[in-house]
Amino acid sequence: MGDGALSVWEKSSTARVVPSARPRKLAKVPFVELADGRLQGVVSSGSDIGRVYVSSVEAGTYAFACSTNNNRPCGGAHGWFCNHIRALIGEAVLQYGADRVARYLKVEVAGEADAGTLTDAMTSTRPAQGDSSAAAQVFSRFLRHLAYLELAPTTAPLPEMHWFPTTRAVA
Repeated sequence: MGDGALSVWEKSSTARVVPSARPRKLAKVPFVELADGRLQGVVSSGSDIGRVYVSSVEAGTYAFACSTNNNRPCGGAHGWFCNHIRALIGEAVLQYGADRVARYLKVEVAGEADAGTLTDAMTSTRPAQGDSSAAAQVFSRFLRHLAYLELAPTTAPLPEMHWFPTTRAVA
């Protein structure tokens, strides 16, 4: 594509969706993403059906944060990855594959990578507890994704996505 030609997906109004490395169950971790220099997502509470946690691990430093959707700190994230963060890492490996997660988070793993070896490599560096200020943005993106699930299937354009660039010149 070095000659300036655009591929079919670059000409369309939709972006390619990378399929999951393996199927995931969405009940425990309904939202996971590699974005903003972090692995981040929403993890369901194991004890309260009405509570979710927003968890994240920063690339490179492995600084972590975990709090409820209304900014109460996680009781298990004191100096170590809590179970929510461990579940997030596990689901990220299912969604994106261990190699992609390791590259994104800048984790060096000898041999075959999986969720356990990635977690072990990150925790062996004794990461610090990070800032949970991004939790509101992550939770907001999660809620936006839920809203799209409620829409009826259609090929008509969505007005809130009008800002996506087009390949046509605008006069």
